Amino acid sequence: MSLTRKRKKELQRLRSSAQDLWGQQQLLLDQANAVAREASRQAGHLTREHVAPAVRDSFSSYVRPGFDASQRMAGSARDRFVGDVIPAVGTAIGTAMTVVDHARDARARTVVQQQVPKKLAKKLAPEKSSAGLGTYVAVVLGVVAAVGVLYAVWQTFRADDELWVADETPPAVPEGE
Repeated sequence: MSLTRKRKKELQRLRSSAQDLWGQQQLLLDQANAVAREASRQAGHLTREHVAPAVRDSFSSYVRPGFDASQRMAGSARDRFVGDVIPAVGTAIGTAMTVVDHARDARARTVVQQQVPKKLAKKLAPEKSSAGLGTYVAVVLGVVAAVGVLYAVWQTFRADDELWVADETPPAVPEGE
């Protein structure tokens, strides 16, 4: 394809202005990158100097007291459970076992037979029966409840040294960066 001299000059000028525009765009992008780097550095300084201390102070004044209060409440609940509930459950079980022992005792049965008329004694005397499904379900539920109580006590008294990590201050960064 053959071009006229005039077209060649126009194309040369167009190419030259396109190269100038490309160079100007490269300079603009370099300046924009420098501004973005400086903004990022300043944001890091702002975060270290203002945001991190504000977050740390907010944590200390809002979250930490609630955490401490929940720990105190859990300790109080554990003390109440160990001091009140477990002895009460033990007393109830002991009383029930004593009543069952007395009911099975031959001496108590003879006293009842001597003092109570025979018709009433037959009504009060328990009928001998084999262990039914309800007995087995009650035993299984009792074992499950005992295992649950033992697990709760174990969880309460185990060492929780690894659960809390102390706050660390970030290392100081030199101002030259």
